[in-house]
Amino acid sequence: MPELQGQCMCGAVTVTATPARDSLGACHCDMCRSWTSSMLVTFSAQPGYAALGPVKTFTSSDWAERAFCSECGSALWYRITLPGEMHGQTQMAAGLFENATGNPLQLELFIDKKPEGYAFEGERRQMTEAEVMAMYAPPEEGDNQ
Repeated sequence: MPELQGQCMCGAVTVTATPARDSLGACHCDMCRSWTSSMLVTFSAQPGYAALGPVKTFTSSDWAERAFCSECGSALWYRITLPGEMHGQTQMAAGLFENATGNPLQLELFIDKKPEGYAFEGERRQMTEAEVMAMYAPPEEGDNQ
């Protein structure tokens, strides 16, 4: 995958990232909708991405943080902080990168939270709130995980 270069709305933060795969995902959870006033569209970034400028992070849940430009407020990324195999996985806001929009949307998270006023064309994997939350739930006692 080629390395992408992007920036926030005001240009104060520049971001360099390489997509881990050639697809986009959209999240319709309450937090993403509050953060973006819509859904958050992202791509999974390979480790080693870089951001320069006034980046702020916000711990938005027990398992993740969100980064944004402290100047203009542009969403930058969503990163898993939960210990385990998903730790450090980062979803870059696709809108930062002019050329990231050529990739197909292949996943929608919290599909049962999506407002009725819009829908995407085509087929893709769709996960409900319960399915997403199950990915982050600690194993129950007695499980051999």
